[in-house]
Amino acid sequence: MEQVLRAALDPSQIEVIDDSARHAGHEGARDGRGHFRVLVRSARFQGLKPIARHRLVYEAMGELMQTDVHALQIRALAPDDKE
Repeated sequence: MEQVLRAALDPSQIEVIDDSARHAGHEGARDGRGHFRVLVRSARFQGLKPIARHRLVYEAMGELMQTDVHALQIRALAPDDKE
């Protein structure tokens, strides 16, 4: 997942956290797909509204959203954004 996001968004900062263990037994976890949190800081997000930033992340994730990910929490920041 991190490699896919790096290749598509050229981030200056990236964190991928697997929260799947906290969701054991949930419907989406039963089929092997996980719960993840990502923080991506990229110049590609400059001037974009949050929904457009999230769309870029989802586009980058592509097929992984169908095969590996049940839930994805996104924090998408431009270089000048405060955490």
